[in-house]
Amino acid sequence: MPIWPNDPGISMDLTRSIARGDNANVTRLNMGVHTGTHIDAPFHFEPNEATIDQLSLDVLIGPCRIFEIPETSQAIGPSDLEKLDFDNHIRVLFKTRNSKLWKKGVRVFKKDFVHMHLEGAKFLIDQSIKLVGIDYLSIENYGSLDHATHHLLLRNNVVILEGLDLSGVSPGDYELIALPLKLKGADGSPARVVLRGSND
Repeated sequence: MPIWPNDPGISMDLTRSIARGDNANVTRLNMGVHTGTHIDAPFHFEPNEATIDQLSLDVLIGPCRIFEIPETSQAIGPSDLEKLDFDNHIRVLFKTRNSKLWKKGVRVFKKDFVHMHLEGAKFLIDQSIKLVGIDYLSIENYGSLDHATHHLLLRNNVVILEGLDLSGVSPGDYELIALPLKLKGADGSPARVVLRGSND
């Protein structure tokens, strides 16, 4: 899978092995907490705010709506969002052309991924959104110097869910279950995210 530049890659090794004569297999896992599908805690960019273990699970479990953004959009802004029916949903996920990268199994990091424009983030806050998810490794454009989109969302208590593979998911309404590891003091966590439709 793609890894954010300069973040640690994923490595796994057996510290104990039945094949080597041990009585059990035990694997050591090394990776950054912002690898693959993951949740950003406010502490990621706000040093005085909540760490991942302090996030309430209430916002991470419940009804959500998935929107598909036109392939021509590079930065999701008000012109994209004002056309959408939020219908009082507080959890929204955005499926963009990024999802094609997951479907194709592209493992090289792509700098030109679709992201959320700062004005788009403001729009979501005005809609009382409490969780936003996107189908690549960051909600914000690569190379951002001030991380204004992250700061704005996190300061307004909007949970950010990144690295979603929505390639096999249709737009619509689902039940979202997004569970982070309870890593004390951490700025984020890998997450196992499940979407359940009305027929599941």
